[in-house]
Amino acid sequence: MTEYGRGGGSEPWHPEDPLYGDQGWTAHQTQQGQVPYGGAPQQQAPQYQEQVPQYQYPEQVPQYQGGPQQYPDPQYQDPQYQQQYAAPYPQYVDQQQGYAPQHPGAQPQAQPQQPVYDSQGWDTGQGQYAAAVQADPYAGADPYAQQAVAGYPGEAPDLYSTEDAYPPPQPPGRRHLEPDPVDEPEEELESELLAAGGGGDEDEPRGRRGDRKGGGKKKEKKRSGTACLIAALVIVGVVGGGGYYGYSYIKERFATAADFAGEGSGETIDVEIPQGSTVAQIGNILKKSGIVASVDAFTAAAGAKGKAIQPGVYPLKKKMSASAAVTVMLDPSKLNVLTVPEGKRTYEVYELIDKRLGKQAGTTEEIAKRDAKNLGLPAWAGNNPKLIDPLEGFLFPARYDIGKDSTPETILRQMVKNASDKYTELGVEGKAKELGLENPLQVITVASLVNAEGKHHEDFRKMSEVVYNRLKKTNDVTNQKIEFDSTYNYIKRTSHLNFNIKEARALDNPYNTHFVKGLPPGPIGNPGEEALTATLNPDQGGWMFFVSVDSKTTTFTKTYEEHQKLVDEFLARQNQKNGG
Repeated sequence: MTEYGRGGGSEPWHPEDPLYGDQGWTAHQTQQGQVPYGGAPQQQAPQYQEQVPQYQYPEQVPQYQGGPQQYPDPQYQDPQYQQQYAAPYPQYVDQQQGYAPQHPGAQPQAQPQQPVYDSQGWDTGQGQYAAAVQADPYAGADPYAQQAVAGYPGEAPDLYSTEDAYPPPQPPGRRHLEPDPVDEPEEELESELLAAGGGGDEDEPRGRRGDRKGGGKKKEKKRSGTACLIAALVIVGVVGGGGYYGYSYIKERFATAADFAGEGSGETIDVEIPQGSTVAQIGNILKKSGIVASVDAFTAAAGAKGKAIQPGVYPLKKKMSASAAVTVMLDPSKLNVLTVPEGKRTYEVYELIDKRLGKQAGTTEEIAKRDAKNLGLPAWAGNNPKLIDPLEGFLFPARYDIGKDSTPETILRQMVKNASDKYTELGVEGKAKELGLENPLQVITVASLVNAEGKHHEDFRKMSEVVYNRLKKTNDVTNQKIEFDSTYNYIKRTSHLNFNIKEARALDNPYNTHFVKGLPPGPIGNPGEEALTATLNPDQGGWMFFVSVDSKTTTFTKTYEEHQKLVDEFLARQNQKNGG
């Protein structure tokens, strides 16, 4: 066996082998234990500490795993070596024991051979390898032939006889160390190559042992027509979408908002604007209803007017210009709502409903009298048979939206509900006894008197105290009579300040406080929230009398003398006006 064949051990030996190799042939750094060509001195390899036992196999080359390879000095001129061997040839020696390999059946030497040194003081290896060389059974064999060697358990795998093995070793003159191939990443997606400008065939990634042996196989990769189509569609979609949104953005920011012209050419419809709606929300409602062409045009027109649009129902025509729609909605007379002022009497409210709904006069009052018990009154209301109208005091003052489906019944029901909710909120039922009243209905009655006699909200608390002081049993000035002119006017359905007081005191009617003691059977109007609050929290100034010197001012006094003085002044002014 020669240095170019298979070694006797279990390790592969090849110039490109990552474990061993004669790196000195390719000008690489010389490994310890190897001798570069040219007669350089041989370095002694380090000794391995692992003890490897000797195995003897009949007619097989002994296997060694003990240490690195040793080479005889190429300058050795022994004739016997020159005759039997054409080139240096590695021999394995047990590094721990120093024994040369033995042929099958031979006995191991007891002592190692003494080293022999040359003229320069280097160990020639003659002493250690003489016996082994003389007993070499492979002398004259083909130096490049691969010989099968049987392994034993634990032996490293054969890396030269398989399909992916190293190629056969070459002589030094024909050896060329090829650079390590660089792994090329495989193409993952066809679209990525197309986007990068790549295309065509690509070599399959190298780096496997098979590539070294026979060269890498080229893998043909064809462009997919589907992938190209998809890529083109994506590009077109992105460009087209960006262009569309860009056009929309520019149009929205700089183009003139769509708008109709004129006062409208379509049918008139009722459009309801909810409470708390913003200008933009109102514009959306109108656009969906076909009133205006765009929200932007409406918001611009509303902003130019600088006034707030009230919630409610508006009769508007379709295809109106934004400016025309805003003009209609800012006109209170165009707002399709019903506003009930505080203190209004029920018969006055009935007249407002008939007018707003276009009903014949008296229609709502007839429905109210017929269906009063079915309109949602509280349990404590409407039980006194002396009541002129059981709904008096329960048609709560507020603004009510009128739509195309509105009827007298629906409006009356909404008013009663609003009043009941407000009375519950203010705690009218619980306050009645605290104020010395018999039932919650009397609280509403006092509030109606306050709302009728007071000229301003700042008068309401003093007015409510006047009522409570006159109801007291200790009242010997008016003898528990309230003596409010408003009660007499309620009976007469009038609102006169000047009337014959003797006639008023002679009128026998439960609502006439000039004739009866105490409160009337029920309210004389529909009080607002301010009058209700003042009734529940009367003033504590001791007020007993009041007089309206004119129709705008009310003066309160604590004694009758002060009150009579004011009355005399009032009568004197009245006589002057009448030429008396």
